[in-house]
Amino acid sequence: MNQSGAFLTRPMLILTVALVGLNLRPFMTSIGPLVSKIRVGTGLSLQGIALLTLLPMMLMGLIAFIGPIVQSMVGERRVVLGALLTICIGCALRLLFPTAEGLIASAIIIGLGVALIQAAFPGIIKREFSQHIGPMMGLYSAMLMGGGALGAWLAPVISNITGLWSLGLAFFTIPAVLAFVSTFIFLPSIVSSTAHLSPVKTLLKKPRTWLLMLCFGLVNGGYSSVVAWLAPSFQDHGWSISQSGKLLALLALSQAASALSLPILARKYKDRRPWLWFTLFMQFAGFAGLAFIPEFASVLWAICLGIGLGGCFALTLIVALDHFEEPNNAGALSALMQGGGFLLAAIPPWFVAALHDFTGTYKAGWIFHLCSVILVIVLVVRLAPRSYNKIH
Repeated sequence: MNQSGAFLTRPMLILTVALVGLNLRPFMTSIGPLVSKIRVGTGLSLQGIALLTLLPMMLMGLIAFIGPIVQSMVGERRVVLGALLTICIGCALRLLFPTAEGLIASAIIIGLGVALIQAAFPGIIKREFSQHIGPMMGLYSAMLMGGGALGAWLAPVISNITGLWSLGLAFFTIPAVLAFVSTFIFLPSIVSSTAHLSPVKTLLKKPRTWLLMLCFGLVNGGYSSVVAWLAPSFQDHGWSISQSGKLLALLALSQAASALSLPILARKYKDRRPWLWFTLFMQFAGFAGLAFIPEFASVLWAICLGIGLGGCFALTLIVALDHFEEPNNAGALSALMQGGGFLLAAIPPWFVAALHDFTGTYKAGWIFHLCSVILVIVLVVRLAPRSYNKIH
């Protein structure tokens, strides 16, 4: 069966891609709206809360570097199934051990599972849907962001109904189990990847790999800070847990819409830079609004950030895959970009918390991200399609 036919005749595989993507962000976005309750229940400081984002991001980075090697040794199907099972266990632990140590341990366990999936899935999509990479990466990214919206909205709702913040976090065991079952049934067994140490070593010697890491890391650093501190920043302005959670959910829904639509709109254009610049200017507007006039148009700033962060995430993954026709090399480059990028993205939530402790507000943190966006706007100039062969 050719790949175009597979896209039309394997709807359950498409559903599986969507379900897996849905489970990669709720464990992080569910934290922000419940920060005040979690701090009371566990005694964690703001910088301690930041670890719940920093540690998974670091794992996403570290695991991505060895992802192609692990996949070649174990097989992609086993890696994804094992990772989903790990996410299930980590989410359940949040109900069983609602302590500071339990939360940090669960963040590490879930982060490990998410990291393994993120390293494997772009290559899987490139191979299984080679004629429809843009729409399928858009679907994957949109569901990833949609899961973020689900986490931000549903966690405080469940917490308010049950009176247990731990149940609000642990609820996401359920979609993780559904994704595991769907993957077990519908993800085909794939011939082991030929990726091994030498392509990784070769790619790490290329400046283009480091450029992609830097762009991806700076943008996702903005995402990790927004996930961690958007809701608490508006709670500082007197918003309730429910109100701030809904604002974060709106941002995540905007991310999902952008991640789904922009790759489709950009699919006929080999040069993705104008679309990337659009997403970066939206981020610029959103961070500027949060820094200087946060309550003037809070919904607008959330939507701008959502469109900018979601679209940029999906398009950057596509740009990495565009560098190679061969799925294994494309997947390896994507994994390395995510590896370095997520390591870099792990730092800003902690840095923003430190700036908050020093200044008493989140303004300095949002200005930091504003400057990061300006830097990426300049760096994207170098991502012209004619330069893709520099990595060969």
